[in-house]
Amino acid sequence: MIVADTAADTAPERKHQMTLPSPQPGILDIALYVSGDSAVAGHADVLKLSSNENPFGCSPAVPPAIVGTLGTLHRYPSTDHAALRAAIGAVHGLDPDRIICGVGSDEVLQFVTQAYAGPGDEVITTQHGFSIYPILARAAGAVPVTVPEQTRVVDVDAMLAAITPRTRVVFLANPANPTGTMIPEGDLWRLAAGLPGHVVLVHDGAYAEYVDGFDGGAALVDAHPNVIMTRTFSKIYGLGGLRIGWGYAQRDMIDVLTRLRQPFNLSDLQMAAAMAAVRDRDFVAMCRHENATWRRWLTDSLRQTGVQCDESHANFVLARFMDATEAAVLPQMVARDAGHIVITGSLSGFRGLPGAIGYAASKAGTMVLAESLHCDLHRTGVRVQLANPGFIKTRLTAKNDFAMPFLMTPEQAAGHMMALMKSRRFKSSFPTTFSWLFRGAQVLPDWLYYRIFA
Repeated sequence: MIVADTAADTAPERKHQMTLPSPQPGILDIALYVSGDSAVAGHADVLKLSSNENPFGCSPAVPPAIVGTLGTLHRYPSTDHAALRAAIGAVHGLDPDRIICGVGSDEVLQFVTQAYAGPGDEVITTQHGFSIYPILARAAGAVPVTVPEQTRVVDVDAMLAAITPRTRVVFLANPANPTGTMIPEGDLWRLAAGLPGHVVLVHDGAYAEYVDGFDGGAALVDAHPNVIMTRTFSKIYGLGGLRIGWGYAQRDMIDVLTRLRQPFNLSDLQMAAAMAAVRDRDFVAMCRHENATWRRWLTDSLRQTGVQCDESHANFVLARFMDATEAAVLPQMVARDAGHIVITGSLSGFRGLPGAIGYAASKAGTMVLAESLHCDLHRTGVRVQLANPGFIKTRLTAKNDFAMPFLMTPEQAAGHMMALMKSRRFKSSFPTTFSWLFRGAQVLPDWLYYRIFA
């Protein structure tokens, strides 16, 4: 007869209960991502500006393309994305065999860090670089190294000086997010030429389509085997909800990255939408033109009131208040009109930048001058987001108006708005909500309304 040793049998069990899985180095150093607010209790129609989405939406060719895939949703998609890569290549004059597609350009960026960085390695990003870069570095076990910028523009000399034998990847957003600035073409080429051959330069061109005549780094890729450019369908193409991006590099690098890509990472629906979007060059040209027109107007108007702005090359503008007190004048701003509420995101998560304030402008006469203002106190500066003239269509009424409406031009309205913001008439502890709306001349003259809600 065998008698079991109960104590001996339970000891291993107790030992296993005390042991927990341990994540890879760097993962617990990643702060949990907190997205910008996109819902407000009691409001069904919320317009969020903090993600820099295209206010014109997507090309009219996209919905029919999506509908065309609905009958085959039970089928697995293509694993090589050949048709989409061919469409991208045809539009941009690129070799489709050197293109890789991902779930947003973020996934392509992840391929790069996963392939080329690891524990103990260093990944360089810049002071106001896209927040995903250090996350991807830590996810690979690498150490993110942040280099300073010069007046919110990438400092190439500082980046080159930060290179060490442990450097493996350098991230560059160009145009940058959230500053909207670009580096001169000569500096871009000097950066690529100055990097050791074992260091990968990632040229993130999420906003490249907003720059007329800019190739997004394609020529740089052709000249350097250690450079990859990434692009997205989330911005000017208006497909942020579908998550589609791509990268372009020389064949050896694409071969490495493709080994990490999941075979079915994009659905037929995503690919059909992307193909329709990239082929509609008239839509892209219209979006680029409208964005440039009103970005110029908004930047000039802000500067005329004494609020300094960096020259933006994206679909937003970074404006800077004189000090933190001015930035705190309008805390927790939410612009409302009848049945609509608009919210923006905070910039307090970016090094040296404050909370966000969003302004939106469209054509005079039917223009929404400012669709949102949101300020979280954090040093100095605000971000300004351009928006769609169709965002707000209902008129404000005179009910609860703080003052009688004023007849003024768009330029005068911009000056009045900024003067009001800078007047310090409102204490930072006083929760304030403004609504500005221009009504079309075919309805009424261009009136400026504003309301204050305690």
